[in-house]
Amino acid sequence: MAGTALFSAVSTSQAAAPLRLCADPANLPFSTSSPAAAKAGTPGLYVEIGQAVADALGRPMETIWSLSYFGKRNLRTTLLAGQCDFAVGLPAVEDFMGPRVVFSRPIMSVGYALAVPKDAGTNLNGKRVAVQFASPPQSFVATRETITPATVMDPDAGMRLLADGKVDAAFVWGPSAGYVNHAVLHDAFRVVPADGPQMRYEAAIGFSRKNKELRDQVNAVLPGLSAKIAALVVKYAVPEGPPVKLAAMDTVQSVIAEAQAPAETPKPEAKPAEQPAVASVNPTAEAPKAAPKPSAAEVAEGREIFNGTCAHCHGPDAVQSERRINLRLLRHRYGDDMYAVFHKTVTKGRPSKGMPTWGNVFTEDDFSKIYAFLSTIQAP
Repeated sequence: MAGTALFSAVSTSQAAAPLRLCADPANLPFSTSSPAAAKAGTPGLYVEIGQAVADALGRPMETIWSLSYFGKRNLRTTLLAGQCDFAVGLPAVEDFMGPRVVFSRPIMSVGYALAVPKDAGTNLNGKRVAVQFASPPQSFVATRETITPATVMDPDAGMRLLADGKVDAAFVWGPSAGYVNHAVLHDAFRVVPADGPQMRYEAAIGFSRKNKELRDQVNAVLPGLSAKIAALVVKYAVPEGPPVKLAAMDTVQSVIAEAQAPAETPKPEAKPAEQPAVASVNPTAEAPKAAPKPSAAEVAEGREIFNGTCAHCHGPDAVQSERRINLRLLRHRYGDDMYAVFHKTVTKGRPSKGMPTWGNVFTEDDFSKIYAFLSTIQAP
């Protein structure tokens, strides 16, 4: 009888269906498909949490790799399409993707962080600060005249600027900053969580609403995994501890002050940030009315710069179906003021519309070349 029972238990274990994890193949510190990383025991924070959950449920885990760059679209084609069973690290808010996604209890807090030299404070007055393109920190810093922003496309680039001494601080995505600081820069900097509107969220494990039973099973084992998850947070250097708070914005422009204690974490807005736009900017007297007539070489160089950076939001060669960010309509909108509007927008930014300040990234010569290219493609 005992032998029969043992055989039955083994058969049940062998027959258990794999728990399929949705994960990005190149998104450290969260996940990576790199065999070298797996061999080194660092497949990523979310991969290790997923494996811990699968082990607790007595099921093998299978990883379904898909690039998370496409955000919610990626989840629609993987998690919601039944290609995988669960995704670790989603924002635990009810309206993240409507009722189609259900969540476990929160497992950790993640958000943006401030990286500074170990002997430096967190007041950013008079400092050069790296911020990610189209991020809440970028919008925050852009409205502070006492701060000089340096726009980067990803946290790694911001940390490189800091390491090279080109900026005084990096205000970027915290888990990435912490991981780069630990794994690449050998803990050269202090990385402190930031607390404020849209700066942090509680992360949870997400499931299709068709998988509520699995969600309940995972919730049942999560309390027993709290110590394991806490250890993994430390292993991957996710910033912890009391955050720095965004200071009052009505009269003070000094931005960040040390927090005395963690504050209640506000929920992130579910709506995506508005796309960068150039619409309805009043021209300034300082900007010239028109740019010099460009050469063919300048137009070509301007096109290359544009497609390397601006196309991210405005489309390759400025081909864009959404009229409000269609740069082929600049002359139609602004007429003789087109250059003045362009110059103010690219050098000063429009933070409320998601348009960053590029004045500290490109030179006036670069702007002239970009404008030269845009001038050649204006709609009649």
